[in-house]
Amino acid sequence: MFSVDRRSSRSRRAGARLAAACGAVLVAAAASGCESLTSGAEVELSDDINLTSTMMQAGERIPKLYTCRGEGVSPTLQWSGLPDDDVTESLALVADAPEQATVFWVLYGIDPQTAELRQGTVPHPGEQGPNSEGRTSYDPPCYEQDGADEIRFTLYALSSDVELADDASLEAALGAIADRAVARGSLTVTNGP
Repeated sequence: MFSVDRRSSRSRRAGARLAAACGAVLVAAAASGCESLTSGAEVELSDDINLTSTMMQAGERIPKLYTCRGEGVSPTLQWSGLPDDDVTESLALVADAPEQATVFWVLYGIDPQTAELRQGTVPHPGEQGPNSEGRTSYDPPCYEQDGADEIRFTLYALSSDVELADDASLEAALGAIADRAVARGSLTVTNGP
């Protein structure tokens, strides 16, 4: 059914650490994985952001181009419906496989005037945070290794900028985003052979 997991024991340990961090930093609304970021404050997080892609459709298979079987580049994404300018100071994007508690990509420090992310790029201003592999880059989903059924891209509107040290952990990056999140929008696609 699935190929043997060829990730290193370091990768599996990183996944285990992330799963533990999900319980501590993020609220798990589903049976497994990190369902969504929520801040520690009693602030309701709206789902008003509309996140779309000209290259991917919600519920459809992720194009091979964006996976390890293709070129492994990050996808094109567009968004609308951000909260007012007086509420949104910056944006962040997290790409993950919720049921696997795997994070493929973390972006933060995106200007709220930006309305799209072009394929294979990091916006300016914008910074990449660590993914589950500990790298600050897009780590394309790999069905044979991840076994993930869904890949979710979530854009967060943040009340203030995220400032992270160069050696910040994934848990620190997700926690900083969660503490500042005021709204979100997701695009979920499927992953498979």
